[in-house]
Amino acid sequence: MEFQHSLLDDISRSLKSTHETVSVAESVTSGYLQFSFSQMKDASEFFKGGITAYTLEEKVNLLNVNKEEAEKCDCVSQEIAEKMALQVTKSFNTDWGIAITGYATPVPESEFKIFAYFSFVYKNEVILSKKLELHHKTEALAAQVYYTEFILGCFKGELNQLLILK
Repeated sequence: MEFQHSLLDDISRSLKSTHETVSVAESVTSGYLQFSFSQMKDASEFFKGGITAYTLEEKVNLLNVNKEEAEKCDCVSQEIAEKMALQVTKSFNTDWGIAITGYATPVPESEFKIFAYFSFVYKNEVILSKKLELHHKTEALAAQVYYTEFILGCFKGELNQLLILK
């Protein structure tokens, strides 16, 4: 838990120092990313909010995901994650958008694998997209926590690179 607090503090400091904002679109993490941002010091200065869109219909309606594309992949692909991240930055008018879609349990649609795709958008451009794969026996909550902490760690790295460039 100490690692988590340090990570959250670092992200908060970085966003405040750059005067930038972030929003989140998530599915598989069921709001855990939004919860994590809400726990950061002075979160209201940089975290504008998020959308938890768990179903295909909500991803289409709220995040402008292409229905036919989403149906082909059960809403789980790099392209879907990127579209979600782009749309959430537009919806909340933020500098940064973070999105994740995937599986926390092995199901037939995932070929009984546990994986997710996440994307970061910065100033309306996709700057990072990755696939995370977990062991098929990972418990659902452990998968959601792992996805969230991994994404926050990557986000801290992206913020650090930005600070170096400024």
